Amino acid sequence: MKNVDWDIYRCFITVARTGGLTGAAQATGLSPATIGRRMLELEERTGRVLFVRSQTGYTLTGDGRFLFEQLQEMEASARKVESWQQEGEGTTIVRIAAGTWISWLIAENFPAICTERDAFGISLSIGEVRANLAYRESDIGIRAFEPEETYLASRPVGELAYAAYRQKNASGGSERWVAVSEDQAISAYLRWPHEHASGRIVATVTRPRSLLDLARAGAGSAVLPCFVGDLDPMLERVSDEIEPLGHRQWIVMNNEDRHRRDIRTVVDRMTRLLRSHADLFAGKRPRRNSA
Repeated sequence: MKNVDWDIYRCFITVARTGGLTGAAQATGLSPATIGRRMLELEERTGRVLFVRSQTGYTLTGDGRFLFEQLQEMEASARKVESWQQEGEGTTIVRIAAGTWISWLIAENFPAICTERDAFGISLSIGEVRANLAYRESDIGIRAFEPEETYLASRPVGELAYAAYRQKNASGGSERWVAVSEDQAISAYLRWPHEHASGRIVATVTRPRSLLDLARAGAGSAVLPCFVGDLDPMLERVSDEIEPLGHRQWIVMNNEDRHRRDIRTVVDRMTRLLRSHADLFAGKRPRRNSA
């Protein structure tokens, strides 16, 4: 096999994780065409077919899965060395993987997680896919269930409830809905409109964050976490809590890394932040001051 640049391998890892060129392009900043050419180049250099290509994305072949597993181990080792080097230089990056709305909360309360006095920075990876820390793609993750992996430590941080919301005082009933496109509806709350109001969806988006904007604009009702909808003065509930969607939340981290000072500090601060919102997460509406 001809020598392959590590950048091409990293590109391959990203395509494998995101399942296609579009997601990889968003993650890397490269164009889908450039990534596609790199994947063809990698297959030519290795002499192996690494992907099954279809309209729905890129799926790894057996050879592709083997290469992906080996590269993840190399990536994990490289990150260990990088962290060790950064600690020696007195600065590190703590990588957090979280869903759309917890990431939104972290961004809204960023000084509670990282201050100007801290010797570390934060890298926030936003997505609905379950955080996988096996190969240290991230240092800290948020999950909707207690992890079963023995290499992970975890902390429970409360229950999360969901309900349907629309623009406050909007005219008409709740027959119009907005949703994430069906192929992007990974989480149960994103699938709910397709399963219960499929004939009444008037707009779809590719990112959950846009649901809030559409609901605010009066486009239709959207299923949102209660701590998002109840805090927004422009929205009102149009349903009770949707009980089948409720779940617990867990902060997870790798057992080997949880005593690292920067990771422990961020986990402690995230725990305080999320637990301080426990009532809102659980769907208990905030009191409104009377006019």
